[in-house]
Amino acid sequence: MATFATGKYALAICDRCGQQYKFTQLQEEWNGLMTCPECFEPKHPQLDPRYHSADAQALPWTRTAREEPVTVFVNAPADSAFESDGMQPAKQSRALIIGSSVGKVTVVIS
Repeated sequence: MATFATGKYALAICDRCGQQYKFTQLQEEWNGLMTCPECFEPKHPQLDPRYHSADAQALPWTRTAREEPVTVFVNAPADSAFESDGMQPAKQSRALIIGSSVGKVTVVIS
């Protein structure tokens, strides 16, 4: 079993400057080096950047897509209307009835 030196006679060498110091005077740096008080450098704040959460990828609230039929009128609005479901035409819900009338025509030759 290993034992370590203790007490006022324990000596150690600074990892940065190589000078001999009392073991209790050496401090451990953030990178694991045991350094004397003159060589000790605290960790720079830029080496520990602040935590930033990830960018949101989804919308905070969503709704299901609504299907609203689009009515398109061609010529007379009541007779030739059809509905569509987005870009595809929907199934015909009623038959299209096309009617026309000319009326009375009178021809007079003089």
